[in-house]
This record gives sequence, structure tokens and C-alpha cells, in this order.
Amino acid sequence: MASSCSLAANGSLLDFDFALVFNKNPLVCYDPDTLRFVPCDWGLLHTVATNFATFLNNSTTWVERVEARRQACCDLAPHFWASTVLRRMPPQARIVPSKIGKTQGPVRLTCHVWGFYPPEVTVIWLHNGDIVGPGDHPPISAIPNGDWTYQTQVTLTVVPMPGDTFTCSVQHASLDQPLLEDWSPGLSPGLTLKVVAATVVMVLGLSIFSVGVYHYWAKPPAPGYTPLPGDNYPAGSI
Repeated sequence: MASSCSLAANGSLLDFDFALVFNKNPLVCYDPDTLRFVPCDWGLLHTVATNFATFLNNSTTWVERVEARRQACCDLAPHFWASTVLRRMPPQARIVPSKIGKTQGPVRLTCHVWGFYPPEVTVIWLHNGDIVGPGDHPPISAIPNGDWTYQTQVTLTVVPMPGDTFTCSVQHASLDQPLLEDWSPGLSPGLTLKVVAATVVMVLGLSIFSVGVYHYWAKPPAPGYTPLPGDNYPAGSI
């Protein structure tokens, strides 16, 4: 037996199909308008299908069983429709860079977007806040994950400069605002060396300053010094 419920965009029942199948081929089908079984095999088994349909129509048992299944479609479809088709799952995004050829050459940025539903999603690349490419970005095709969520990816080849920011902007029905994922090339090798050197010098300077302050406060007062009220020198140190 095989049955299906065809639903409209609002979740209402459009059509109901029921068939008895032999060797993956529909043999006898149910006509919900006339409440009768009819042969739906017009090949070698047409005679068998006709006799089978007549047999089923001679009793109300199978008609009642199929009508109960059609009523179940009407009753259960709105509940499943709300929890599946009408639900909203927000996407997640991550940018993965990969080098192309030389170290200083172009970089391929891949924006991975996953875990969203419905499948319609729009992904736009931004370079320092400006849209990359044409202004018209229609929804892109998504791949099902098998758990009623979808995934997709969009690539962009760039030659980044220090200070650049590339942003993957994801627009989806579940989001009030676009989801933004940023990527920057980081500091150039020369600038990175300067930052490291400056950090080392700063750490050494702070260390020397701390040692000097410690020795200054630990040094006993000069001979003949009369402590003022509130001095914290230990007794007998003068």
C-alpha cells in the first residue's frame, strides 16, 4: 500500500492518493470523489487490476479504511506543517581561508553556511563594508543535510592587504538582521616583527621599573632620619 497527502502552501489538504502496488507498479487506485477503487494498470495486469478493484468495491471495509486514512491526513497535516515547514532555523557561518600558490599571492575565502531552514538563503561578500560584485544577489541553492536543515558555501578570491576586512553577510528568513562573519589577513611579516620587538622592550622596561620601585621602598632610611607619624619602617631599623 502507498498513500500520500498533497498540501497547499498554507498547509491545507489539496489531494489524497491511495494505491495498492504490485512489483513497484500501481495496480489499483482509490478515487476519493466516487469512493471507489479503480484499476490503474493498463498493461498486462489490467485484467487482474479490474478484478481486484471489483473485489474491493464489493465490501465497505477497504473504503472505510482508506477514508479513515484520508481523515488522518486532514487532522495531522496542520500539526506537522507547523513543526516542519513553517519552522525557522537560523544559520551559522564560518570563513575558511586557503592560500593559492605563493605565500604573498591570492587567498581563497570560503564562507560555509549551515544549519538553516527554510532553504532559501542569500550570501553577500563585503570588502571593508562595501558589497563585492553586482548589487543583485538572488538566493542561492542549498544542499539538504538530512535533518531538515540545509547548508551552502560561497567562495571569493582576494589579494588581501594589511588592514582589509572581508565580511560574509548571510540573509535568511529566520534572522531580523544579516549574520556577519569577518575575516582579516592580519599583520604583515615586517609589522608583526615590529610589534613583537616593541612588546619585548615594553616588558623589559616594566620589569626594570618594578625592580627599582621595590628596592626604593625596601631601602632603610638614612642615619638621623626621624620618622613622621604614619611611617611604616619597622622598629629598630633607625
